[in-house]
Amino acid sequence: MTYKKLFLFIIIICFLVVGLQTSHTTKPVNAFTSQVVQHGAVGDDVIELQARLQYLGFYNGNIDGVFGWGTYWALRNFQYEFGLKVDGLAGLTTRQKLVEASEYDRGYVREQIRKGKDFTHYGGVDNSKQTTPDKKNNQQKNQQDKKNNQKGANNDQQTSVEPTSVNVPQGYSQNDIQLMANAVHGESRGESYVGQVAVAAVILNRVESSTFPNTVSGVVFEPRAFTAVADGQIWLTPNEQAKEAVLDAVNGWDPSGNALYYFNPDTATSDWIWSRPQIKKIGKHIFAK
Repeated sequence: MTYKKLFLFIIIICFLVVGLQTSHTTKPVNAFTSQVVQHGAVGDDVIELQARLQYLGFYNGNIDGVFGWGTYWALRNFQYEFGLKVDGLAGLTTRQKLVEASEYDRGYVREQIRKGKDFTHYGGVDNSKQTTPDKKNNQQKNQQDKKNNQKGANNDQQTSVEPTSVNVPQGYSQNDIQLMANAVHGESRGESYVGQVAVAAVILNRVESSTFPNTVSGVVFEPRAFTAVADGQIWLTPNEQAKEAVLDAVNGWDPSGNALYYFNPDTATSDWIWSRPQIKKIGKHIFAK
């Protein structure tokens, strides 16, 4: 009798242990499938990717479940800012970082899509206060998407040849691309690839700004704007990396954070440049507004 009681007691203990473990098991996170999400993909994973990127402020397009070039460049910017490998692919590490850094209300997002609504999924804003995207920003986005689509088609057939009329992004001439490559090479050839893209982005940001000339040549050759023009290094032959950096910047990658200025703190002699609001430092350059 004692043996039977002991046996039953052991069985009860086992059931209790299993029950406790089950009750304390972490619920699975409602996040992504196991597949790598990349350009051209469609479906629920892309919806979640776009929503999380928008929640963090990297993506301002429609959450439509289509992995286009707007999503691609938003993802690259996220990867850069979070210290990940910048490849535009939502692999395991990138997805995990997105889940850690953002929130995703699947029910709310999918309901808005089902209703056919355009909406902006703001981070930290109650769902009842979400709004439709700004029409002006959407128009600007659509114009940029046209440029991105041109570059996107070329990225699918990556080559190491120099830019031609076939693979130069829409809105910029061959001369524009070549001149920016010269400027990037002359100004930042000792910097990392990201640093070179950032320099190219500053040139483009100035072209878009009302306070600077509205052409690439006008910006590059504006008096006292770039050291490489003053000392003649603008005429050095740029390497392929400088050209690729320009193309990445033209098609939406801006590691500078929308900067209009940059300078080397070790060599800068202007008190005025130090007065500009600083955004970040990449390599030897400080980027500022």
